[in-house]
Amino acid sequence: MQLINPMLPTVKTCSKKIRQFIACFISFSLIILITTAPVLALNDGQELVLETWSIVNEGFLNPDKLNEVNWKRLRQQALEKPITTSDEAYSAIESMLLPLADPYTRLLKPNDFKALKESNIGSEINGVGLQLGARNDDGEIVVIAPLEGSPAEDAEISSGTILLKVDNESPKRLGLEATASKLRGETGTKVLIEVQYPNNETKEILLERRSVDLRPVRTKRVRTENHTLGYLRITQFSEGVPEQVKEALKELSEKEVEGIVLDLRNNSGGLVSSGLAVADAFLSEKPIVETKSRDKINDPIPSSKETLYEGPLITLVNSGTASASEILAGALQDNKRSLLLGKRTFGKGLIQTLTNLSDGSGLAVTVASYLTPSGRDIQNLGIEPDRTLEPPEPLNPGDTEDRWLMDAELFMEANLDFQENISELKTSNDSNKLIDAESE
Repeated sequence: MQLINPMLPTVKTCSKKIRQFIACFISFSLIILITTAPVLALNDGQELVLETWSIVNEGFLNPDKLNEVNWKRLRQQALEKPITTSDEAYSAIESMLLPLADPYTRLLKPNDFKALKESNIGSEINGVGLQLGARNDDGEIVVIAPLEGSPAEDAEISSGTILLKVDNESPKRLGLEATASKLRGETGTKVLIEVQYPNNETKEILLERRSVDLRPVRTKRVRTENHTLGYLRITQFSEGVPEQVKEALKELSEKEVEGIVLDLRNNSGGLVSSGLAVADAFLSEKPIVETKSRDKINDPIPSSKETLYEGPLITLVNSGTASASEILAGALQDNKRSLLLGKRTFGKGLIQTLTNLSDGSGLAVTVASYLTPSGRDIQNLGIEPDRTLEPPEPLNPGDTEDRWLMDAELFMEANLDFQENISELKTSNDSNKLIDAESE
């Protein structure tokens, strides 16, 4: 008995150490399982779903909407679906985004994402030349504007026309990107569309796809009876536009134009950064635009001190003037830099970020809305011009039969004549003051 007693402390000590080791081992094992299980459980498609969810969760403009649709639950529902292919992942993502009810927060499959990036960089596209938007109130896909020289323009498809069918499929069901994708294609191929015009007339149109030269910046000199004017048209804000505008303004200045008509009709937008750069060319140390994020209204984005053109300016707009071109038009109007002539603009005041996803697809997320420098909200409202021009609207902006351009030229001439009269009157008054002084 006594021999055993001395051994008891040793046995108890070993047992305690063993229990501690086992406890540590179990804890360590649990940590490994907890940290590695999700990684082991998720395949590439599921990872793509999580990647998309996180980007939207961090940046989407309306967090109240995320709460309303139970955004965390939507993630879980998406991951509960069988996802073994890219198409299944895309379908799960699209189902997850649908309750947000924002047509501009959307997945862009690899080919669609590539086409979108090319349209913001390149100088031509293959398709029918329809620039499309989605109406917030009912989700209908509508025409913002046809591209100049495109099959859509040849068919006289106007701004505000609803796209009802594309090869017997509903654009409203397809969504913006899938609809745009179906309209693109190789030169010579055809697509059947059904449209509803603003007067509610419906019509089927067979369009043949072809290469459309975007030529986003066009310019010419216009000589009237008493003045020499410049005409500058911008049809979209792609990557190279600010530099092209700079060259165009330099060319017009060398031709000693007395004033410029800036034409933003049927400009559906593009890169906001390009729109801001062009605004900077006309404004000196003035606010260009305010942005409203999910948390606050940010300070106005100002223009720099240096400008490329300080002379008289008149701007043409219509219902095809949208997004980045509305930023420019609003900045010019609010800062009293230019009168706006034409008709109310489209009213797309939302800003999206484009993110490359891990598989080559892209994600567009609405992260902010923009306001004009005076605080006007553009979304669904548009910008009212200073003077509405009489219908019907010219079909070919900038050509010799463009009545709206003629009206703008008349306004510019009247403004130049007025400024000349003011200058002459001031000179005359100064001369009279000099004579009176000498008489005294």
